[in-house]
Amino acid sequence: MTTGSIVKLKVTCLGNSPDTIGVGFNDYGSGCQFIFENGNFDGFSTEEQKAYLDYVGYDPEIANYKFDNVIQLTLDFKNGVFDKILKQRN
Repeated sequence: MTTGSIVKLKVTCLGNSPDTIGVGFNDYGSGCQFIFENGNFDGFSTEEQKAYLDYVGYDPEIANYKFDNVIQLTLDFKNGVFDKILKQRN
């Protein structure tokens, strides 16, 4: 998965219940970082992605997101950058 990938949690994780929506905001060598509906975030290796995440879709707007640092990520979350994805319920 990559920046812009939309996922659902398979398990309870980071204070979120299963089926919580997340979106990839930063690729790194062996995985991708995801932010979830409650604003918590973490990186998931390729193996962890298979175990903990179900792929739901892809958002090209978020794919252009440029991760700078966690302070900016938190501000972007609070300012609604990810709302299009994280505030929807399927």
